[in-house]
Amino acid sequence: MKKKDQDTSLFNTDVAQTKDFESDKIKTTNVNILLNRVRLDQKRTLKKRIVLSIFLAGLVSLLAIYFII
Repeated sequence: MKKKDQDTSLFNTDVAQTKDFESDKIKTTNVNILLNRVRLDQKRTLKKRIVLSIFLAGLVSLLAIYFII
């Protein structure tokens, strides 16, 4: 005959093991990596704006020169 105490103790250890396993799955994010990504995105955006503004200024100046001549 099996004792009821044995079944419950085995069950309790299984639950404890699954809790430890689930806590190992939790991912943490490094804040420095996120900040570096934001800085890189800001640099890209700034470069795009500078290139676009130079292009528009050149286009406007070429049109002005064309209409003056």
